[in-house]
Amino acid sequence: MEERPKNNRQQSKTDQTGTAPSGTVSADQYRRKRIRRVTQNFFLHIHSTRVHPHALKPTYTFGLGVMLGFLFLVMILTGVLLMLHYTPSVDAAYNSVKDIVHVVPGGRIIRNIHRLASNFMVLIVFLHLLRTFYTGSYSGGRQLNWVIGVVMFVVVLLMSFSGYLLPWDQLSYWAVTIGSNIAASARELTDLLGITRFADIGGFLQRLLIGGETVGQAALTRFFMLHVIFLPLTLLVLTGVHFWRIRKDGGLSRPNDEVTVKQEKLYSWPLVMWAELAILAGVLAVLVLLAFFVEAPLLEQANPSLPENPAKSPWYFLGIQELVSYSAFAGGLLVPVLFLYFLFSIPYRDREEEYIGQWFSGSKGLKVTWKAALMSLLVVVLQVFVMVRFGWLRDWFPGISQWFVLLFNPATISVLVFALYAVWVGRKSGSARMSAMALFTAAIVALILFTVIGIWFRGANWEFVAGG
Repeated sequence: MEERPKNNRQQSKTDQTGTAPSGTVSADQYRRKRIRRVTQNFFLHIHSTRVHPHALKPTYTFGLGVMLGFLFLVMILTGVLLMLHYTPSVDAAYNSVKDIVHVVPGGRIIRNIHRLASNFMVLIVFLHLLRTFYTGSYSGGRQLNWVIGVVMFVVVLLMSFSGYLLPWDQLSYWAVTIGSNIAASARELTDLLGITRFADIGGFLQRLLIGGETVGQAALTRFFMLHVIFLPLTLLVLTGVHFWRIRKDGGLSRPNDEVTVKQEKLYSWPLVMWAELAILAGVLAVLVLLAFFVEAPLLEQANPSLPENPAKSPWYFLGIQELVSYSAFAGGLLVPVLFLYFLFSIPYRDREEEYIGQWFSGSKGLKVTWKAALMSLLVVVLQVFVMVRFGWLRDWFPGISQWFVLLFNPATISVLVFALYAVWVGRKSGSARMSAMALFTAAIVALILFTVIGIWFRGANWEFVAGG
């Protein structure tokens, strides 16, 4: 039988600090045996052997990273089960999905869980990005892991989008058609420059995505391979590197104040394991419960000659679709590329480490955040109000050059206003962190607003409606 410390007090002291009471042989033996178990524990190949108490605060991480890992695992397991009954052919895909729903035992629930997990992954990876930014967790040598996280954010979006086409129904067909048109949005610029015949960048991106000018078998094959092989493997590798970097960078971020620094670390095993199992149980409970009430949509079989009206992209791309309705190039290519460039550049422009581990960088940052959010709200709502009530440049000047439409629209104007506001905040505060918070907040609020407009306020022919 394994010897343990002589009393509970000694055990508690050994468990928390790893240092046995002086002269207590049994506690030393217990510690050596514990270390031996630790080195043979798979759980501790993922986590550090010790964890700082600050990382265990529920209101600091909300368990978002753990949720993402579990949702990814659920998607893999349910996806494998669905693959057993799915046929990636335009002639058979729709009927195979119908069989999954109506014939295969438990197929409806499995498909619902898979779809819910996919949507939750998109939502939670977005929230995880916000959490990481607003706690300054990209600083203190964590720049590379932030970049890896942004790449993972893009991969999660693409993985969800690639699965959207597989049911081959009207909803998925026309959503991907809209997505492919967004990919071809560079044509607006090349057409204006008169170089589309020689440098059709938009057409190249569209053909790369769907294998032609229209969605067909080539697109379904591409999306199937992306969804079941390439993107999951890419995300799996990135997840491994992401976890490794967390360990290498000293664990999760935390404040540099004297009180936090002096707090002694706790053993990860089994404390963190129980916390993660609780999150796993909660995630599974929510997914299974919702799967009985929230049906994964399946409309009529895809019909290329009968377009949906309005034809909408997946909900997480509707903000971009809204911007594309103002200008194809600005909304579909320019603004998304600038936003991604900004995300990648954040940790290299903001090198201030005094705010690490603090939500909103304290009261000063919180004030900057809500002011930027209010400014963004006013800018977006004002422009949309003008467009709905009075029209835009093409309505005011029917013969105006397309160059003016491309350069002056709600997408480009918003970017310009947000950038100037961020520069002003940076100069006023003398802080790159405050400037980054202003720009990040304004961009995120605008993205949410444009997405809300696309979901609930766009009707037939993409006309603005009161709601619905």
